[in-house]
Amino acid sequence: MAAAVGRARLTRPLGAITEIAGGRLIAGGLADKARLGDRVEILSPGIPAGIPAEVIRVSNGEVLLLAEGSTEGVGTGTPVRLCPPPSFAPDDSWIGRVVDPDGRPLDGRPLLPGTAERKLAAAPPAPAERRALGSRMATGFALFDTLLPLVRGQRVGLFAGSGVGKSTLLAGLARNIEAEVVVIGLVGERGRELRHFVEAVLGPEGMARSVVVAATSDRAPQVRRRCALAATAVAEHFRAEGCQVLLLLDSVTRFAEAHRELAVSSGESAGLRGFPPSTGGAIAALCERAGPGVEEEGDITAIYSVLVAGSDMEEPVADMLRGVLDGHVVLDRAIAERGRFPAVDVLRSVSRSLPDAASDAENLLIGEARARLGAYDRAELMIQAGLYAKGSDPEIDAAIATHQPLEAFFARKGPDTAQHFAALGQALAAGKAKAK
Repeated sequence: MAAAVGRARLTRPLGAITEIAGGRLIAGGLADKARLGDRVEILSPGIPAGIPAEVIRVSNGEVLLLAEGSTEGVGTGTPVRLCPPPSFAPDDSWIGRVVDPDGRPLDGRPLLPGTAERKLAAAPPAPAERRALGSRMATGFALFDTLLPLVRGQRVGLFAGSGVGKSTLLAGLARNIEAEVVVIGLVGERGRELRHFVEAVLGPEGMARSVVVAATSDRAPQVRRRCALAATAVAEHFRAEGCQVLLLLDSVTRFAEAHRELAVSSGESAGLRGFPPSTGGAIAALCERAGPGVEEEGDITAIYSVLVAGSDMEEPVADMLRGVLDGHVVLDRAIAERGRFPAVDVLRSVSRSLPDAASDAENLLIGEARARLGAYDRAELMIQAGLYAKGSDPEIDAAIATHQPLEAFFARKGPDTAQHFAALGQALAAGKAKAK
């Protein structure tokens, strides 16, 4: 309440539109009062609430605005009113709810803000004060509990094309990972899929401990960018309370595309493949906010999805993200097409929590499994073409014998990590016995 009273203004500065170019508008009369990122209302006749817009550039005597809706009916001279600073105050009661990037409910039920505001673009915890990565977390998937472990406070990228099971995998992780609160940011998601994801993919079990922050693909770029920032702010709220938080952000690619639209609209030049130079910094600033907290805080374990066209791991967003994360998981279309879920390309994926996240015996099993996979990958063309003769190379013989047991193991599910390692040992032993 005190914060709301502090934001109240008896008067609001007014300006007027001087130039219009699509969704970009220039207003005069506000340059000495508006700041970058401020919100304004364009008071177009016939729209009582006004058209919301954001200040994306301030110059001498005028400001550049980007509208969040249609600018039909707006003309030169249309009044523009500067709004009070927006408030974003997550609350524990948001668990089980779907909200927009401004903290308004999207599920048709009333929603109360919390008592403490949070900045959408907050600074990460002080590097020297953050704790180290924590203990290993059970995920419900044998592959992630063994070869690609996830630990508390780790930040991992999930790189995938369309239609390879990314959303299903994210929902499975949201239901099964050992976390007290799950925060899901759906950036630029298709409108019809939001309800499907919440009700069918995530389900009541997943929603019971989740907060979903969503901005659909038809929303303005500043709203889509705020979605990722708002989801991170919600996760920070629960981390500050000492909770173990799982943050799932789908996707960083759409966040980067929204940032590109804003940056180019404000006058920044495009760089590599159309992305301006500030994109890398925006991605790093977003990801650095996740991770372990300080002192008595909890941790934010984060999984960021990246849409890679044609499985191109060298495209700009994927390349930028890999450099700031603690591991990456690559989903492969060919694996998905042969029916294995999750369709993870193990050889192209890595968890930087290893070797610390596993015991010496477990690391030996992981190393042996990767060696078998690598040997099979190198010889696969010969094997598929029928050019390899059994007995020519003992290592390839063992890889061939182990291939099917490992494929079955990668699809294994269950909550017990010790049982998963036992099953991995059995799969490797069965391959050795068959190769003799």
